[in-house]
Amino acid sequence: MSCTFALWLISLPHADCPGTSSETAGKSEACAGCPNQEICATAPKGPDPDLIAIEQRMRNIKHKILVLSGKGGVGKSTFSAQLAFALAARSKEVGLLDIDICGPSIPKMLGLEGEEIHQSNAGWSPVYVEDNLGVMSIGFMLQNPDDAVIWRGPRKNALIKQFLKDVDWGVIDYLVVDAPPGTSDEHISIAQFLKASNVDGAIIVTTPQEVSIIDVRKEINFCKKVGIPVLGVVENMSGLSQQLHKFKFFTTSPDGAQQDVTQQLLQHLPAELQNCVAQTEVFHASKGGAEQMAKDMQVPFLGRVPLDPLLSRAAEEGRSAFGSSSSKGAEGDGSAFGSSNLKGNSRPFMPSLPALQAIIQQLMQLTEGSENGQPQSNGVHNGVLH
Repeated sequence: MSCTFALWLISLPHADCPGTSSETAGKSEACAGCPNQEICATAPKGPDPDLIAIEQRMRNIKHKILVLSGKGGVGKSTFSAQLAFALAARSKEVGLLDIDICGPSIPKMLGLEGEEIHQSNAGWSPVYVEDNLGVMSIGFMLQNPDDAVIWRGPRKNALIKQFLKDVDWGVIDYLVVDAPPGTSDEHISIAQFLKASNVDGAIIVTTPQEVSIIDVRKEINFCKKVGIPVLGVVENMSGLSQQLHKFKFFTTSPDGAQQDVTQQLLQHLPAELQNCVAQTEVFHASKGGAEQMAKDMQVPFLGRVPLDPLLSRAAEEGRSAFGSSSSKGAEGDGSAFGSSNLKGNSRPFMPSLPALQAIIQQLMQLTEGSENGQPQSNGVHNGVLH
């Protein structure tokens, strides 16, 4: 399908900038030398009418959660996808909005590759995984999934605005927004466009090592500067966890040749020990990892999610780690994948699942606590989870 987008300028102004909607935009002395001077001088002035349309559309959405990270490759989209699946499994009406314009991975992780957007009188219709889980992404607009999206900032911003203004989510409980890494165009856009819509806050995803933490600190500072509450920090890929019988074991000779000794080793282990979960650290948290960073920056630390091959496989296959998201019965919280599942059962034990369940339960308490007359607390004091 073909879509027409209006351009919209979003910039980080310096102290004396009159603002893009000012009558003196692009004309005052403070604008001299600014790369956006000509655009500001010729752009329409006054309040942006689209912001009113966005605010009206967002009134139908009870809770709005951003999933952010200053670093790429930390598993942010995997977390966003499983958060949406988990909320839907808890009988919530959920929307998942992918604003990673250049690298949309949500269609793959929701099993929606090849789907297309449809339009009605009410606006763009999300693509539905289940009756209570809708998804929107630029990935649905590409003729070829391998096509590169080579857009500058204004065009990205225009599409994000159109997603927020024109997608007809209906009346839903949660909108989860999966953002690209960094603190650039897409982040400034979503902060500006949702400013009047009472965003619940942002979940910040990182991995344990300092090379990731450095950039995530910038993301937290970005949230503080633009007024987005930080709901908490999640340390993803926090060690590798897997049942012992799923590992392979090798001996290595002096010349580097390897011999598989898995069967010999497992034969010497009692059967009950083969179902034990082995864990090892993959990324060195040289300065205390996400928990210490959260404490230093005075934001909540929600918990750790280990590297889990079964969680990775669920993302690759576009399915929920919690079972069917349409399962609205007693097992809708994903407990069917609990720690009692051992070797030979139809539903294998996923080491990451208890951690994900605990984090998502905290998020629901944070966002819905005030609705139930409970204080919005997640058991965090000075950024440390108790």
